[in-house]
Amino acid sequence: MDRLFTAAATRIAAFAGQPAAFTAALALILIWVLTGPVFHYSDTWQLVVNTATTIVTFLMVFLIQNSQNRDAAAMQAKLDEVIRAVEGARNEFIGIEHLTDREVEMIRRRLEEEFAPHPEGKKPADSVERLLERM
Repeated sequence: MDRLFTAAATRIAAFAGQPAAFTAALALILIWVLTGPVFHYSDTWQLVVNTATTIVTFLMVFLIQNSQNRDAAAMQAKLDEVIRAVEGARNEFIGIEHLTDREVEMIRRRLEEEFAPHPEGKKPADSVERLLERM
């Protein structure tokens, strides 16, 4: 089931991001607009487009979220591998995506401070743990 959903979500997301998908959606809207006079701009005529766009939007939210989750997980795995492979890199950064937003923000702020000019000759922090202890 997971493989089937992932394959379908990947194909649909790839198609949805193409100019052809935009053109197809635009064509459908134009057809709907052009049929307005035929259906006397009735409530049913309006309901058709409202229902269709609501359903498509609802389903696309899940497909987009699935794509973003997979992309983010793949990116984290790649970054973790880079950290492991680079001599002198701080392995403590592996897995920080599992910390709270506040903890990640503190680490980001401390890293910016660490690499900013240090007028008093302060030494940079040497691990994520030390950064978190300062919170």
